[in-house]
Amino acid sequence: MATIDAFNHDVPAESDFGYSQAIKSGELIHVSGQLSFNEAGELLHAGDFAAQLKQTYTNMDKILDHYGATRNQIVSQTLYVVNLRQNAASVEEGNLGYFGDHRPVSTVLGITELALPGQVIEISFVIDTKLPA
Repeated sequence: MATIDAFNHDVPAESDFGYSQAIKSGELIHVSGQLSFNEAGELLHAGDFAAQLKQTYTNMDKILDHYGATRNQIVSQTLYVVNLRQNAASVEEGNLGYFGDHRPVSTVLGITELALPGQVIEISFVIDTKLPA
């Protein structure tokens, strides 16, 4: 029987909701929506889009590091953005800053709210470990 290669940040929400942050299936790693939380699982920077986006990318990097992957191996991302029209320029700037010349496929959804009060961004993504790092 195959073992599941799962990653968790060890924050309360993982056990409260019953999910993993990431699971490796073959060469692909499927990553749950990342947000701006700290090691205790508390939301940081409520309502501050730019600060939340920066911390969300930091949390994404923790998953990449765990699997020995790089940003260049991210093949797909989905961004959930509260007040998309208001935050569109910050989304574009953050995405270009995070990925540089790499261009994963991307879907950006404008939504009315996310799980936590003050949460304004969440990003899920898929990593292909067979791609060059």
